[in-house]
Amino acid sequence: MIIVLTGIDGSGKSTAARTLVASARARGVRAMLVSNHAGRRVMSLAAARLGVRLPARLADAVETFLRVGNVLLSHLRAGRFNGLVVMDRHLYCQLALRRAKGLPRGCFLPWLLARLPQPDAIVHLDLDPAEAHRRITARGTDSENLDDLAAFNRGYRELPEYAGFLRVDASGTAFEVAAELDEWLAGVAVTKRD
Repeated sequence: MIIVLTGIDGSGKSTAARTLVASARARGVRAMLVSNHAGRRVMSLAAARLGVRLPARLADAVETFLRVGNVLLSHLRAGRFNGLVVMDRHLYCQLALRRAKGLPRGCFLPWLLARLPQPDAIVHLDLDPAEAHRRITARGTDSENLDDLAAFNRGYRELPEYAGFLRVDASGTAFEVAAELDEWLAGVAVTKRD
C-alpha cells in the first residue's frame, strides 16, 4: 500500500509521515517512510544568503530533476517492500509549484505520473497559508514568503488531480493530525481485509 502526503510548506507533511509510519509499526504493520524532496529549502537558504532570487524556470529545472530522481528511487524501493509505504511529497508537489510560479504544467511529469504505480491514497494536509507562514517562522530553519505560500496553496487546488486527494485539516496539533490520519489508515486496513 502506498500513501502520498502533499501540502504546502509548514503543513506538517514530514511530521505526519513519521508519525503515521511509527503508528503503523506499533500495530505490527510493516511500514517504510520515503522522502521525495526537491532541494527547495537548501536552494532558498543559499539564495537568501547570497541575496539573489533564482529565476523560476532554473529553480524548477533543478527541483524537477531532484524530485523525479527521488520519486523514481522511492517507487523502486516501494516495489520491493511488502507493507505500507508512506511517501513524503511526490510529483504532484512539483506540478503545484509550477502552477504557483505561473509555469506551464508540461508533458513529462503528467506522462511519468501516468506510468508510475498509482498510490492507494494521496492525502493532502490542508492548512491556511498564514498559519503555515507562522509555523515556518517559528521553527526558524528556513523562510517562506506568505504570498508564495498562498500561490502554492492555489497551485494545489488548481491541479486536475486535486479532486481525488483526501483532504485532512492540518490546523490542529501534530498529535491531532496524526490521530486523524491513523484513524483513517486503520479504517482502510479493515476495509482491505474484508
